[in-house]
Parts: sequence; structure tokens; C-alpha cells
Amino acid sequence: MPTTPASNSASQRPHTSGGSRSSSKTKGSSDGSSSLAEQLLNRIIKPLGLVVLTRDRIQEVLDDAASRGRVTRSDANELATELFNRGRQQTDQLLSDIERLFGKGRQQLEAATIRARRTESLDLLLRSADKARRTVGAGQSFPILGYDDLTAAQVQGRLDGLSPAELRNVRDYERRHANRKSVLAAIDKHLTSA
Repeated sequence: MPTTPASNSASQRPHTSGGSRSSSKTKGSSDGSSSLAEQLLNRIIKPLGLVVLTRDRIQEVLDDAASRGRVTRSDANELATELFNRGRQQTDQLLSDIERLFGKGRQQLEAATIRARRTESLDLLLRSADKARRTVGAGQSFPILGYDDLTAAQVQGRLDGLSPAELRNVRDYERRHANRKSVLAAIDKHLTSA
């Protein structure tokens, strides 16, 4: 089968798709969803040297070789069958690798979700303990337990219920140590509303 301009352009498609892949990679990076695509590209596609070749394209090339007398028709058919079988095996292996990659990601997501729930529960418990301690006037003099280990959001969540004197105490401590603008702004907001 003679080569036509249409089949030449088909043979150039992988090169063209490589260019669009880099532009989609740039787009994916901006929205944070490129992680999976980058992992597939860097851990599977590039190391294996994968390309996409359809059954029809392989058959077309072998038919062309047979019509030119470069291979016999039976050799071309055997070669096509062998290529299809190997391609099917590699596709199965690729799918297995992708499933394993998704499985790892799913496990990491589940573990992170469990950690976040534990942190939220612990934070709620500590907030309640702080409030109870302040109510009865027991314990250490600083108004928020474990202050140095808290994130800015956790500190802001514990400002409710503090007296103006306690808020000023926390503000002074924050200025001397972490000096987080978001925490200081939240304290100032509580002081003006008190």
C-alpha cells in the first residue's frame, strides 16, 4: 500500500501530541491537577518509552511492506499478531501500574483525612479544656494551653471567650514570639468588639 500524505501526517501525530502535552502540562500546573499526569509521564510513560500505535496503523505498515515484497504476507500476519500480543501484555502491565499508583494516592488521602479528623477532635477538646480552666481559674496563667504548638487558625479559634486582659496577654506573647499578622489582627478585632 503506497504511502499517502494523509498517512505521513498520521505518522507525525506523536510529535504533535508531544507539543500539546507540554502545553497541557503547563495548564495543569496552574490548577494543581498536574501531579497525577506528571507521575504517569515520569514514572510510566517515559521510562517505558511508550507510544500509541493503533492496530490499523501497524497493519497498514505491514501490508505496505508485504505489497513491496519486503516480507511475505504470512510473515507480515505473524508479525502483526506478535506485536498485538506484546502490546496487549504491556497495556495490561500499564493498567496494573496505574491502579497501583491510584491505590497509593487513595491510601495517602485516607491517612491524611484521618489525621485531619484527629487534629480537629483534639483541637476541640483542648479548646474546651482551656475554657473550663479559665472558668474555674485553675492551671497555668497563660490563657491558651499548648499555645506554641498551635497554628494561626487554631489560635484564632481559641480567642472566643477570652477577657480583654487575656487577649492583651496573648497579643503581647504573640508579638514577642511568632508575630503572625493574622493572629494579631484577630486579637485586635476581639479587643475592639469586647
